Amino acid sequence: MDNTILLIIIGMGIVTYIPRMLPLVVFNGVKMPPFLQGVLKNVPFATLGALIVPGIFFIHDNIMFGIIGALTAFIVAYLGANVIFVVLSSILVLTLYSYLF
Repeated sequence: MDNTILLIIIGMGIVTYIPRMLPLVVFNGVKMPPFLQGVLKNVPFATLGALIVPGIFFIHDNIMFGIIGALTAFIVAYLGANVIFVVLSSILVLTLYSYLF
């Protein structure tokens, strides 16, 4: 492997690690107000929605995949599940739907 490629890989690792590590170091032991905790708790769901909702409307094969996947995600998220569980439940339901139809 060329040294340039190795340095690029190491540099990319450092650049992605720093923004993930800084909040842990800076806010370690800091008590945030309940309002800010509530806002930050909902950020993953807002990001997930911003990434997935446009994809629902641009499915060319079968629009039902988008509708069923979105409904599953909305229901599971409304019930208060973790973001990973929301994604995995949508994948499971769409897998079952693809086998049935």
